[in-house]
Amino acid sequence: MKHILITGANGQLGLTFKNIQTKYPNFNFFFATKSILDITNSVEVERFIVTNKITTIINCAAYTQVDNAEEEFVLANKINHIAVENLALQAKKYAITLIHISTDYVFDGDSKVPYTEICKTNPQNEYGRTKLKGEKAIQKVNPKNSIIIRTSWLYSEFNTNFVKTIRRISKDRDKIQVVSDQIGSPTYAKDLAEAILNSISKIKNTTTEIFHYSNKGSCSWFTFAKEIVKISNIKCMVEPIEAINFKTKAKRPKYSLLDTNKIQNTFGIDIPNWQDSLKECIKNM
Repeated sequence: MKHILITGANGQLGLTFKNIQTKYPNFNFFFATKSILDITNSVEVERFIVTNKITTIINCAAYTQVDNAEEEFVLANKINHIAVENLALQAKKYAITLIHISTDYVFDGDSKVPYTEICKTNPQNEYGRTKLKGEKAIQKVNPKNSIIIRTSWLYSEFNTNFVKTIRRISKDRDKIQVVSDQIGSPTYAKDLAEAILNSISKIKNTTTEIFHYSNKGSCSWFTFAKEIVKISNIKCMVEPIEAINFKTKAKRPKYSLLDTNKIQNTFGIDIPNWQDSLKECIKNM
């Protein structure tokens, strides 16, 4: 039986793994919040791995407050980079499979076609820069059977996310404005979690591999919001606004669509369309 450590257990993806764990009776899950395991502490990480005979680490822990990272870059770097290096070192020492979740924000958004895994990275904000440092740390340590999965626009039934925010604010307003000139693809956390768990037994690589995962199709935040309101049967007008008129501390990529062919072909994954997954998520809410 595989003993799987899920870090960041109180985050969207961590809570999603917890929610679907009964579908995977051959896996023994250990859900670690910060209070249970400080992944920035290498001694704690090693002790936890040895004590619980961990065979796989799925690192869902991350500093994800994109705007706040512009000022809290030391903390963001500690979680998104230093902690990741700790996990990689222990994964290599104990021959553990390491699956690390990264982001589309490692790209600058200047592309006109979906980003593949070998496209040049050029993050435009501190969040993206710290996540890229985490990626490079794993690649430098290079534990066997380690993979990095970049994803985008993650949402779920849990915690705060774009879907829940749009549903909340649209119920109280006649109209809302949403950015229309940033393009990507939403990712339903349940789809990503199931893809990871269904692929674990197929991970066999000697050097760190990078994969992209997001739901099929593309949209703007505006189109995404319109679909959320429509599926939720909320009577609210959604109006487009350009990003230049929506001030944020951190710069976002204008285009961050991910090419998912590699993960589909390598692990035989069937990826749902983003509209279908959004309907399922809202139904589950």
